[in-house]
Parts: sequence; C-alpha cells; structure tokens
Amino acid sequence: MANLKLGKLPDRTPSKITITVSADLSQALQDYAALYRQTYGESETVAELIPFMLAGFLEGDRAFAKARKEGLPPAGISERSRRLRSGSE
Repeated sequence: MANLKLGKLPDRTPSKITITVSADLSQALQDYAALYRQTYGESETVAELIPFMLAGFLEGDRAFAKARKEGLPPAGISERSRRLRSGSE
C-alpha cells in the first residue's frame, strides 16, 4: 500500500440532532443570527450557525480536550456499568 502524506479522511457523514430550547435561548440564537447578518452581510439560519457554535465551544474547552486526549469512556455506558465491568462493585 502507498504511504501517502495525506491520511485517510475522517467520516464526514452528517448526523441530524433535534433539540428543544427555551424561549430565551431561541430568542438569543435569533439575535445572534441577526448580528451575524449585520456583521458579515450574509444571512445564515440559526440551524446553519449552531454546528459552528458547538464546534467552537468544544474546541475552547480545555478540560474536555484533555479528557478526550486521555481517552474518554465509551458513550452510552453508565458509571455503574463501568464499575461492574471493572469488578469494583
């Protein structure tokens, strides 16, 4: 197999997530979209902005980055299940 400088690209399959937010948060997101439009002269919907907001939030969270680097436990497994697996309960 060839030893390419560019590694295999990551999975880019989008995932759809549906959430419910409070009226206050909904208004704040609409206000943010309006300020974005005023600042950049381009209209983006809240739904288009949210993935970039979340990515920026996660990228800026140092504790989360450290935990990911150290290896987070698999998603969907409760703390009790982890203890049972390790034999500490």
